[in-house]
Amino acid sequence: MEIILKYFADFDKEQIVQLLQLEGLYKEWNQKINVISRKDIDALYEKHVLHSLAIAALCSFDDGAEVVDIGTGGGFPGIPLAIFFPKVKFLLADSIGKKIKVVQEVADAIGLKNVTAVHGRVEELKGRSFDYAVSRAVAPLGDLWTWINPLIRSGQKSDDFPNGLICLKGGDLEKEIEDSGLKKIVQVWAVNNIFPEPAFEEKYMLYVPKL
Repeated sequence: MEIILKYFADFDKEQIVQLLQLEGLYKEWNQKINVISRKDIDALYEKHVLHSLAIAALCSFDDGAEVVDIGTGGGFPGIPLAIFFPKVKFLLADSIGKKIKVVQEVADAIGLKNVTAVHGRVEELKGRSFDYAVSRAVAPLGDLWTWINPLIRSGQKSDDFPNGLICLKGGDLEKEIEDSGLKKIVQVWAVNNIFPEPAFEEKYMLYVPKL
């Protein structure tokens, strides 16, 4: 938890309590359902919570914005972002039912009122639209964009970026970006430049604006 406060100093008391509760909840659920790598569970705050908050460090969503988390897994980046932005609406979607159960249980346990957990693929969310989509290491950039572009509405619900896709990825992304057909419009930031920690070497944040 100390590593979160190293980079963010403006949480209120309720947010601090919510963040502190995450470790016990995820350790408990991870014994039942493996939603976080066993080797990473003891580094939850650095490798999962702080990593998720790289998005918040660069993009402040407006109050009332609607954000979908594609393939949220155990709730990342959606849960930390929902704590950070209590007045933003988050829909966390995943095709694996047991993971969505954990997401809903964690959200309920810490009193997150701005999270809805949905069992299903994001491309199956008929009749829904969002201002932003977020994701973490779910699928190739081209696939993510194909799935989510039709669901992103035009406009800008942030002082920082027009509506679009913001995703966290790792490794050598040159070929993936080339294959996506989005090379001319995608923006890339090294997470290690946002949070200079060894865990974030070769970790990146990508942004694609709504077309």
